Parts: sequence; structure tokens; C-alpha cells
Amino acid sequence: MANLVTIRRRFYSAASRIVYACQNVRRRPDMFVVNFQLNQNCFTSASRASNFQAPEFYSLNKRMSNLIRTGRINEARELFDSMKHRNTITWNTMITGYVKRREMREARQMFDEMPNRDIVSWNLMLSGYVSCGGRYIEAGRNLFDKMPERDCVSWNTMVSGYAKNGMMDKAEELFNYMPERNVISWNAMVSGYLMNGYVEKAIEFFKMMPERDSASLSALVSGLIQNDKLVEAERILLQYGESDGREDLVHAYNTLIAGYGQKGMIEQARKLFDHIPSHCDRKDESGNFGRNVVSWNSMIMSYVRAGDIVSARELFDNMIERDTFSWNTMISGYVHILDMKEASNLFGRMPKPDTLSWNMMVSGFSEIGSLELAHDLFKRMPEKSLISWNSMISGCEKNEDYKGAIDIFLQMQFEGKKPDRHTLSSVLSASAGLVDLVLGTQIHQLVTKAFIADLPINNSLVTMYSRCGAIVEARTVFDEMNLQRDVISWNAMIGGYASHGFATEALGLFKLMKQCTVQPSYITFISVLNACSHAGLIEEGRREFNSMVNTHGIEPRVEHYAALIDIVGRQGQLEEAMDLINSMPCEPDKAVWGALLGASRVHNNVEMARVAAEALMKLEPKSSASYVLLYNMYADVGRWSDAAEVRTMMEKNNIQKEAGYSRVDSYF
Repeated sequence: MANLVTIRRRFYSAASRIVYACQNVRRRPDMFVVNFQLNQNCFTSASRASNFQAPEFYSLNKRMSNLIRTGRINEARELFDSMKHRNTITWNTMITGYVKRREMREARQMFDEMPNRDIVSWNLMLSGYVSCGGRYIEAGRNLFDKMPERDCVSWNTMVSGYAKNGMMDKAEELFNYMPERNVISWNAMVSGYLMNGYVEKAIEFFKMMPERDSASLSALVSGLIQNDKLVEAERILLQYGESDGREDLVHAYNTLIAGYGQKGMIEQARKLFDHIPSHCDRKDESGNFGRNVVSWNSMIMSYVRAGDIVSARELFDNMIERDTFSWNTMISGYVHILDMKEASNLFGRMPKPDTLSWNMMVSGFSEIGSLELAHDLFKRMPEKSLISWNSMISGCEKNEDYKGAIDIFLQMQFEGKKPDRHTLSSVLSASAGLVDLVLGTQIHQLVTKAFIADLPINNSLVTMYSRCGAIVEARTVFDEMNLQRDVISWNAMIGGYASHGFATEALGLFKLMKQCTVQPSYITFISVLNACSHAGLIEEGRREFNSMVNTHGIEPRVEHYAALIDIVGRQGQLEEAMDLINSMPCEPDKAVWGALLGASRVHNNVEMARVAAEALMKLEPKSSASYVLLYNMYADVGRWSDAAEVRTMMEKNNIQKEAGYSRVDSYF
């Protein structure tokens, strides 16, 4: 009995030392760290009072803790069950593993089976319940009420749990009942009020605090920023920060600078940045706060967000000390504006590029179409993350190097890297680009085995099957999406029907889309107009074109005009088609003139064909298609002199007739 009394005294002595030390350094002690330190003290005392072999006992507990930390909870449990002797730290370690994984049923079962519990055991369970939220909060409160004794950690955990779950009335009620409050208790209330939008109440509590630490001011400033009260945050910071010269005050300033930057209020951010004493950007001997590297990074990031790369670079060049984040922020700014030359210069000077640095460069070069440089960087990367692989695969796909995208994916599989949804979505798009149904189907099977398909994956599947002509499979995926469709889903399916000549199905699906109150996009109307063209629905085409403009407020693009001109041209209304071209607010492209030329060929209107062909010759001076078509039209009607003139033009402009080739042969 005397030994147990001694152990308990040492436990509370250790607890007091830890809490006192944490308060002296103005930091909130991490619960699991405190628990571990307390348990270590308990274990030392317990081992002295028992016949167990302390080194072996400590080794087993440490091994169990390592297994839990690395996510091998089942192995940890097997070790726990195999132990002949256990102490409180053994039980608490196992409970900690379940609590961190939010497996509260298993944690509670262990807690109930414990032969002896200490206050750490109770607090562990409390922290687990409140972190899970919802119905677990009341389970935590029931446990709290049953505690034989409570410390400040117990009260703070319960107050914080109520606050984080929006129950501020219960949090305040419990706060008022606390026998003893510390700065953490007050911070929990202030943060809770801010989290739930009670700004005035948070400021009131902040002003009532008997003592504050740096976390108090930083939490208030951060919460005010989240509630869009930036001006109020600056007022509080300047009012309460001026009287406190602590070095850690700079964190609150940095938070507000970042907040101004996120809102695009660059002048206010720079004003605050300039307000922080520089002290040559190092702590002076008096301990007063000054700018640190985070201050500089926050201000540079603000400029980058605003697109002011010049000011960002000026600040970057003036930095005395830079970290990896400084370099990456500046590089990201250049990548964002696609200035890869300057991004490359910085990357080459960077002392220690990390994976993010390499990924940004790969993405940047892919974005400007420099796939060769992107490939070179990708190969030289010392360590590739999943994002690295995805960036390279996506870059190839977006630049229509579909085979390259598939090759990178196969290399990824060979090296044992597990793809995610982003990987498979890009590979499906590459399969669609190659019109490779076999490959696309294999990727679909991989998706089915590895993931529950989300919206982007399903959209990619619909697109892939549609482009490969597997309309039935595309519609099956589309129908299985049910209410999880977005406008991209509808566009993919409508476009699939339209491009393969199923005009009736395309228009029927478009009608269903409108009934489901899905707002169509400009892409939707391209497919709808193409469907009308294939079906020869001239009135329907006109009506949908006018609906697009007048009802949905979508400004017609050149693709819409090309489709409408094709509709009226196919019906022989070439004059109306020419009027449409002349009324276009944008410059006609080859699709527009190609539609008119094709219609003129069908309806044997040589003069209109000549106008369209001459326009195409200017747009595509090296293409022989318009010359050949016009030559054949002249020959068909016996206008040989005009046909000879076209041939002379071809020879003069050194235009060679393109040789025919097999579509099948092009794949070999």
C-alpha cells in the first residue's frame, strides 16, 4: 500500500512539473506528449515497486508504441495480448493507438477492462470522444461526470470538445464551473466563439483574460480573419501587440499578413509587414519581436497571389535568409505566369530543391508544351512522388501525346507506384485520345478494383467510351451515375451521341438535361447543333441557337456559327449561310469556311465554293484540300479554263496534293 501511495505522489509531482514547464514557455502541452511523459514517470515508479524486469518491460512498451506510430495497430494488439505482465502505461499506449484511429469502441473496451486506471487513462478517452464529435460528445460528457478526479486537462478537453462541435452554451456552462482555469481554458473559449461566428463574444472573453500567451493573440487574429474581420484583427493586434514585445508575437503578424494576401488586400499586407521591426531580420538581445523568414514568405506569397511578380521578386532578392518555401513560392509565381525561363534560372540556383520544386517545373514546362524539357526534368528527379507521376501523365495527355502518357503510366506500374483517381482519369483521357477501347476497358477494370469511382472518373469513362464508339457502355456508366452528374457528364454523353450520328438520342438527352434543371454550357450547344446538322433539323437548329443566346445568355463562339452554317448549308440555303458568316462578331475560321465549301459542293454552287475555297487558301496556304475540291467542281461542270487556273495556282504556290493513306496503317 505504501508503494502505491509513493507512485501516486510521484505521478502528480511529474504532472505538476510538466504543466508548469509548459506554462512557462507559453505553450499548450500536446495531450499525447504529456500522457507519454506522465506515463514514463509512472512506469519508472511502478517498476521500482515490482518484481518485473524494467528494461524488458520498457522495451516491450516502446516496441508497441512504435508499431502504433507506424500504423500497425493489429501487430501492436498482438504484442499487447502476448504480454504476461502489463502496467498502466501498457494499457494507455494501446488505448492511445485506438483513439488516434478514432476506433472508440475498441478503445472503450480496453478502458473498461483496465485493472487500474489513472487520470491519463480517463483523459485519453475524453480526447478520443470529443475528437470524434457528433454523438460521441455526450459519451465523453458521461465519462467526464464519472471521473473520480479531474485535472485541468480534463476540463479543458471537455470545454474544447463542446466548442469545436458548436455547443458554446454547454462550453461556457462548463467553463464557469471550472475550479481552476489556465490560459488554455480561456484560449479554448475564444477559439470556440470565433469558430462559431460569435466575434463580439470572442473579443469580450479575450479582454477578460487574466493572462495571455502568444497563442491567445494569434488565435484571435486568425479567427477574426476567418470571419472576414481583417480590419478588426489589425486593430486588436496593434492595440494588444504594441505593449508586448515578445518575439513570438511575430506569428500573429504573419497570420494577418497572410490573411490580407488571401483577400487581395496587398497594400494593407505590406503596411503591416513594414510595421514589423527588422532588427536585421534577427532577434535582438532584448528579445523583442522582429521579422522572421515566415514574415517575408507571407508577403512574397501575397504578391504572387496578386500577380505582382515584380514586387515579389524585389522582396525575394532582399531576403537575408531564405528557406525552401521562399524559393518554391517565387518559382510558383513564375510558373503561374508561364515564365519558365526565369523559373528555370531560380530553380538552377536553388540550394536544395525538394519534390515540390521539381513537380512545379515539370508542370510548368508541360503547360507551355515543352514536353521534352518536362521529360528531362522528370527523369532527373531524385525522388518522384505520386504528384510527380500525375503531373507528367497529365502533361502528356493535355499536349495530345497520348502514347507518351500511357508509357509513363506503364513505367509507373513497373516501378510499383500505386495510381490514384487523378492518374486513372488522365490515363482514361489518353485512351480516349488514342481511341483505344481495349486499353480504356482495362483501365475501367482497374478503377473498379481499386476505387469507388467519383464524378471525374465517371466523366472520363463516359468520354472514353463515347469517343471509342462504345455508346451503349457510355450510356450504362452515365445512367449509373444517377444524381451525381454534372454538366460535364451530360456534355460527354450528348457529344458522344452527336458525334456518332445518333441525333435523336442526343436531342432527347438534351431535353432531359433541361428537365433536370442542369444549366447547359457552350460545349453543350456545340453538340446539340451538330446533332441538328446530322439530322437535317434546320428549324430545330435555329431555335436552339437562339435559345442559347436569348434564354441561356451564352455568347456564340465560332464553333456554334460553324455548326449553324453547316445546318443551313446542308439544306441548300447558301445565301443565308453567307449572311451568317458576314454577320459573325468573330473572325471565321477554317471550320466555318469548310462548312460552306462542303455545302457548296453538295449543292453544286461553284461561285459560292470559290469564295469559301479562296478564304481557306488564305487560312491554310499549304493545304491542297481546298484547291483539289474547287478543281473537281470546275471539272464536273466543264469549266476547264477555271480548273486549269486552279492547277496553275497550285504549281505557283508549290502546293503538293496530299497522298492518300489508310487510317489503319497510320497506327503502325
